[in-house]
Amino acid sequence: MPFIANTDADQAAMLAAVGVERIEDLFHDVPEAYRFPELNLPEALSELEVLRELASLANENEKLDELTSFLGAGAYRHFIPSVVDFLSGRSEFYTAYTPYQPEVSQGTLQAVFEYQSMIAALTGMDASNASHYDGATATAEAVIMALNTVKGKRHRVILSPTLHPQYREVVRTYAQGMGLEIVGDGGLGQETGPSKGLGQETGPSNLDGNDFHALLELCDAKTACVVVQNPDFLGTIHSPQEMQALADGVHAHGALLAVAVDPISLGLFTPPGHCGADIVMGEGQSLGIPLNFGGPYLGFFTMREKDVRKSAGRIAGETVDLDGRTGYVLTLSTREQHIKRSRATSNICSNQALMALRAAIYLATMGKQGLRSVAEQCYHKAQYAATKIGMLPGYEIVNRGPFFKEFVVRCPLPVADVKAHLLLEWGIIPGYDLTQDYPELGQCLLVCVTEMNTAEEIDALAEALAEAAELAVDAEAFVLEMELR
Repeated sequence: MPFIANTDADQAAMLAAVGVERIEDLFHDVPEAYRFPELNLPEALSELEVLRELASLANENEKLDELTSFLGAGAYRHFIPSVVDFLSGRSEFYTAYTPYQPEVSQGTLQAVFEYQSMIAALTGMDASNASHYDGATATAEAVIMALNTVKGKRHRVILSPTLHPQYREVVRTYAQGMGLEIVGDGGLGQETGPSKGLGQETGPSNLDGNDFHALLELCDAKTACVVVQNPDFLGTIHSPQEMQALADGVHAHGALLAVAVDPISLGLFTPPGHCGADIVMGEGQSLGIPLNFGGPYLGFFTMREKDVRKSAGRIAGETVDLDGRTGYVLTLSTREQHIKRSRATSNICSNQALMALRAAIYLATMGKQGLRSVAEQCYHKAQYAATKIGMLPGYEIVNRGPFFKEFVVRCPLPVADVKAHLLLEWGIIPGYDLTQDYPELGQCLLVCVTEMNTAEEIDALAEALAEAAELAVDAEAFVLEMELR
């Protein structure tokens, strides 16, 4: 409705109702010297001038359409068909909120239902909820769901060291006050130590991130779930046989297996649902959602049919009305706002419905062959990039097994120096600095290649890395010569 300002008569009536004569009397508790301070504000600007100023500030930022990027680590640059923006920007979707009333929310409910159907098929699972805030919160909700699902009192949660570091942080945050023992996430071959005050000291894990046998050795009768990632945070792909063996071992202890996954990889590889996973979740940003500094992103979450009632969030379902016509409703909503608080499985207050819509449009537009094509391009271009970089003097590809679109490069000089040189001299973002999350790896860079990267860009990356190493050698030789003199 249009805004209508209060008239003088309206203001007088409201002041009389509260027993004061002037608006100033409403602030009598504030010392008079501070009631109306002089504000040192610049001169007012017109709309045109404000837009110019904002554009100038925005141009101070580096933009991916002006740079060559090989940065991934959970947020990826993929091609987004124009139809995704067009349809998701329609007002009936863009302004819609929660579909509480099915009689006026059929479009939104059907969109959510279609999203759920495609995500469940993609992951090889029975059912999907209507989404979470992002991959990290979806992972934390997977842990909570496992605790609510397994039989007996279990308080041990095993996190793979190569699960996304930020996912592990969010799990630990969610777990505060729950008395959980979080093990296995202390680093690659490092002692896990106390879980930041959230659990008990776990001792050494002796994990290299790829050894599922070591994860299984941590399983016992107190374990609620094991959480892994495939492809893992370092890009390595675990085979269906490895995943099935892990699932069988976890189930033998009565625990659940939760797998975080890159949805684009499922266009090419066997989905976790076909390898014994009980929960499959992850970040859906790569499904038609552009890169944003902090989101909004999309956490997808799928599960087995037998565990649906223990899942968090909402599930839209298909039914028929009194006349036999197809209709859509909220089939399940386990929020504490909707059911008894004691029976609620999560207090999640909303979902990323607009982002889920974008993912549904993207998947429908790409289809099976389109998604496979994207995955194949990512895979083959990443192999090409790794081959080029692996041939450079001083650089080493660290991954022990096959990888999808990300791989680890050990550099002959500090990663910060590599990144600074490539950005300033070449306009290239070479990847993600792993030294902050895995210092035990040494000077390592996580390089990501998607279908958006051309062969020419990959060649330029290799050339720039070679130049950075040569400059480092020359600088070291210069310093040594000065010391000898």
